[in-house]
Amino acid sequence: MVNLTLRFVACCRAADLRISTAEVLDCVSQLDLIRPIEEEEFRLVLRTNFAKSRREQSRFDQMYHLFFHEMQNDLSRVSHDPESELEKQFLQDVIQMLRAEESDDVLGKSLTDFMEGNPMGFVEEVHRIHTQEELAAKALRSNMTQLASRLQVMLKINKMKNKVLSFQGGNHAVIDSDRVKRTAEALTDKLDNALALLNNEPQPDNYGLKEVKNYDKRYSQVGEIPFASLSQEEIEEVRDVIWKLVKKLEEIATLRFSVSNRGVIDIKKTLRRSGKYLGVPMEIIFKDRPLRKGKIVALCDVSGSVWSTARFMLNILYSLQECFSKIKSYIFVSDLADVTDVFRDHEVNEAIEKIMNEAPVNYYEPTDYGMAFQHFKNRHMQELDKKTTLLIIGDARSNHMNPQDLILKSMRERCKRVIWLNPEQEKFWDTGDSEMRAYKAHCHEVRPCGNLNQLIEFIEELII
Repeated sequence: MVNLTLRFVACCRAADLRISTAEVLDCVSQLDLIRPIEEEEFRLVLRTNFAKSRREQSRFDQMYHLFFHEMQNDLSRVSHDPESELEKQFLQDVIQMLRAEESDDVLGKSLTDFMEGNPMGFVEEVHRIHTQEELAAKALRSNMTQLASRLQVMLKINKMKNKVLSFQGGNHAVIDSDRVKRTAEALTDKLDNALALLNNEPQPDNYGLKEVKNYDKRYSQVGEIPFASLSQEEIEEVRDVIWKLVKKLEEIATLRFSVSNRGVIDIKKTLRRSGKYLGVPMEIIFKDRPLRKGKIVALCDVSGSVWSTARFMLNILYSLQECFSKIKSYIFVSDLADVTDVFRDHEVNEAIEKIMNEAPVNYYEPTDYGMAFQHFKNRHMQELDKKTTLLIIGDARSNHMNPQDLILKSMRERCKRVIWLNPEQEKFWDTGDSEMRAYKAHCHEVRPCGNLNQLIEFIEELII
């Protein structure tokens, strides 16, 4: 049982599940307290030790089903046959012949190991393909890097199937045709399982996702008009509303911080002060606590109507800088540009015009969220820490390019929370070239934010 568990741990590690040696030792010691032949108890012990969060459970379940069911079903299916040993030997002979033919091919060798019941090499290859990033090309750009790798594996699986079928049609004197057919079906089923593992990318269980659908309609007219449809007069009216909102929130934040030292009594200072009252604590002294202000990192899509929302959002954030310890802003279409200094050195509206005219971003490029995330990972990942709120403003429409959502996963792991504001109505999400479903799995909160009412509600929740 220990060796079997260790092999399963190696398979899980190949699939990027982080399992420490201490966790393996704990699991092995706990297996002595249960009956391992009771599968539910056995699976529960492994799941408790190796899936350390709710988001890892779906990946663990996939690996458990692959290792303990798909890898064993075919051989167990013939174990009750009186001549099963002969059939198993023939199965091994076929695998050895396939291995000899694929001795110079790493992918072919990992597939033969998979058919033999050792999935670790193929799981590593599948994980490499699933996490493969597109190369940042300045000229011709496509999403073919990962697709080409997938196609190579698919072709190899199809080639292996044809070889297995050729064994089925051969003349084998040591075993009858029914058993030859059963052996070929067993190997073909294994290859089908390998193909399913390649095609079915596991999605994390984002059970804690906050999806905001309803909001208060505070302004019945201008508050419900999409930002992209505002006239010049309506834009001025929206700016007046935003200015009043900023003043209100600054007062609320200042008052909250001014009384933030209430609640925790400083015993030493209180007793020391009571000396002049004959030991009676007439004055209660509270401990001073440093003000804890959040840090904001904003990624703003500046293509089309999305920029209309980003413009008002950045306007509010930079007007409320006293409420945050630091604000970093980046704009992107495909490439990424840091515009923090522009907002710091210029008035907000002037900064917005300067960004639209002088920022080093090609506004006529096709939008590519995956490439923008890759540039952020390569250049600015150090900006994220456990005090950071990552704010992404965009419609998640990436022109069918590789979404590279696993980069967003790594960004989530480094920061406090990820909030996605989508200016589109929710009924249009996941339609056409939208990748909202893939990105939503790695966010803490998603909400539509296309008009003034939705923006006001979000900002108040963010500050208060």
